[in-house]
Amino acid sequence: MEERLKELRAKAMALPLEPGVYIMKNKDNEIIYIGKAKKLKNRVSQYFGSQNNHSDKVRRMVSQVKTFDYIITDSEFEALILECSLIKQNQPKYNILLKDDKGFSFVKVTGEKWRKISYALQKDDESAEYIGPYTNGFYVKQAVEQANSIFKLPTCNRRFPEDFGKARPCLNYHIKLCSAPCTGKVRFADYNESVEQALEFLKGTGNQSIKNLTEQMYKASEAMEFEKAAVLRDRINAIKKLADKQKVIETKVKNQDVIAFFSDGNKACFEIFRFDEGKLKYREDYFVDPPDDGNKARAEFIMSFYNTKTDIPRFVTVDGEVEDQELIERFLSEKKGKRVYIAIPQRGQQKSLVDMCRQNAAERVAKTRGAVLGRELRVLEELKELLGLDILPSYIESYDISNTAGDENVAGMIVYENGRPKKSAYKKFKIKGFSGQDDYGSMAEVLTRRFEEYLKLKDDVKEGEEPEGFARLPDLILLDGGVGQVRAVKPVLEKYGLPIPLFGMVKDDKHRTRAIVNEQGEIAINANRRLFTFVSSLQDEVHRFSVGYHRTRRKKSQLGVSLTEINGVGNERAKALLKHFRTIGNIKNADLEELKAAPKMNDSVALSVYYYFRRKESEGDK
Repeated sequence: MEERLKELRAKAMALPLEPGVYIMKNKDNEIIYIGKAKKLKNRVSQYFGSQNNHSDKVRRMVSQVKTFDYIITDSEFEALILECSLIKQNQPKYNILLKDDKGFSFVKVTGEKWRKISYALQKDDESAEYIGPYTNGFYVKQAVEQANSIFKLPTCNRRFPEDFGKARPCLNYHIKLCSAPCTGKVRFADYNESVEQALEFLKGTGNQSIKNLTEQMYKASEAMEFEKAAVLRDRINAIKKLADKQKVIETKVKNQDVIAFFSDGNKACFEIFRFDEGKLKYREDYFVDPPDDGNKARAEFIMSFYNTKTDIPRFVTVDGEVEDQELIERFLSEKKGKRVYIAIPQRGQQKSLVDMCRQNAAERVAKTRGAVLGRELRVLEELKELLGLDILPSYIESYDISNTAGDENVAGMIVYENGRPKKSAYKKFKIKGFSGQDDYGSMAEVLTRRFEEYLKLKDDVKEGEEPEGFARLPDLILLDGGVGQVRAVKPVLEKYGLPIPLFGMVKDDKHRTRAIVNEQGEIAINANRRLFTFVSSLQDEVHRFSVGYHRTRRKKSQLGVSLTEINGVGNERAKALLKHFRTIGNIKNADLEELKAAPKMNDSVALSVYYYFRRKESEGDK
């Protein structure tokens, strides 16, 4: 252990066994991490012991620690409050920090005669009216778009009445999203009434808007203004249709936040759904460093998120355990002035909401990977949890052996990257070490050859480059077979010192995927439909690939044998003939001059081939 760590550990071992806050500092005396502890000595000393038990993130932090301070508190709850306050003040590099860069949002109403409604991030027009501020830009932007659409208000840059009749109406008019005042055919009174109704919709609730519009519709109908009544009817129906869409995501709990996070090991995202009056009002997402401990990460995130909030809901629903849950509930309750509950649902509607929230977090992470979909990352996370893997299995290799009673013994290797087949990385193997049927021996040979190639190539990968092909190690190996195949391959991994998770995929008597297996036994997957479908498709794909290669080998072998029966035609000439003419039928039908002109042929052999097939035809006629 280096001298610095020894000194820090000795200092940590002298700390009291009391609750408090510890403050890690670097060589420039900058605060890089703040934490709390129930017993300062036990918690802080863990950082400066063996580094083998720490994650990469913790090791990086410890490597920068020059010294640390501490503050003793009377209770763990006081330590929690102090930790939260100090993190807010100092913004340490290694704590979960939520940058409040989303700012405030406004509904902007222009000050001109023909007013327009838009979404704005700041007040930059003294002549305009602003409604707000609102803390969630997503909600404001969505509401403004809905209001302009329902009440058919323009969203273009044309000015009225200056631009009346200067150009044709845009696409929005033709798809019934705008009344096209640019034509000069819309009365100002009607336009202004639409603006007022849109503002009422934005300021109030959908139900109140429907009530007021219904009253106006009846008045217009009684006054025999049927065209106006029809317009109001259409607006009422549009608002109702919007409300129906919102009911798709509705909860019996009137006011709550749903929080979930997803990490692929490189990126991590917390997603929040805010429900008000039982309806999903808005969502927010925050990217953070991939957490080492999900329970601790949830606790840090909740404290950081609500530390600056005043509108704390009564219920906070999360997707997993929260470290110090009771202390955090107490903190939120005191801040709100009412009892706040943190819940971890296991079934029912609340569990579905958490799953949906987590799926959205996965989708945010997926966008950072380009074309990858959140559902694919989600199934990989489920596979990681089921198999107890340390990292997300983003790069999976799968192997299968194929032969016919030991004849043309081959293997296929397929690769799934980010939950999708990566066909450019597929590989074919012809078994060379022995003849006859031995699936276990074949599997061991294939994996040996694969990792021998890795050892040859790994040092050629330049720093900063992503290794490809055999130069890249998989995060997980899945063999098409049971525990026998796993036991045959395990010594290969041990021989090369490769700690790659290894499992088999077993099928039932109807040749359908049944379970994943290792030396400890079977792991059922049929309870999880998404995971079952993924593993089944992977097993079917590796089987298809290896069997296809085997059939190709057998076909070529059978064709080659028929040609090598001819005097003067060996394996090399047979291959050359097949490559040139493509099929036996073409060779059979070729004339003598064509055979003579073929690669690796001479006049004598060409005559042998020519008369061989004519003699065969003659024998067949008899």
